[in-house]
Amino acid sequence: MTEKQVSTEPHGCIVCGKLYQMLVVRDAQGKFADAKIMSAGGRVVNYAKRPLAACESHSDEAVEAAVQRAYGELDKEE
Repeated sequence: MTEKQVSTEPHGCIVCGKLYQMLVVRDAQGKFADAKIMSAGGRVVNYAKRPLAACESHSDEAVEAAVQRAYGELDKEE
């Protein structure tokens, strides 16, 4: 069985920067595996390489545009 590392980390909204507490799970090699927002009003952004947060009030289009600005186009395999 693989060892997982769990930590709580502050993450800012990818759109506006508002801070949320996030529970982050990493595998034994330190690679991001999963996340959950612990603060009210936030949601996890689906991005395979790193934990990202966004406000629930932002549209999916605004969040996707912010991710593309910050990290470029996503590969369809991700």
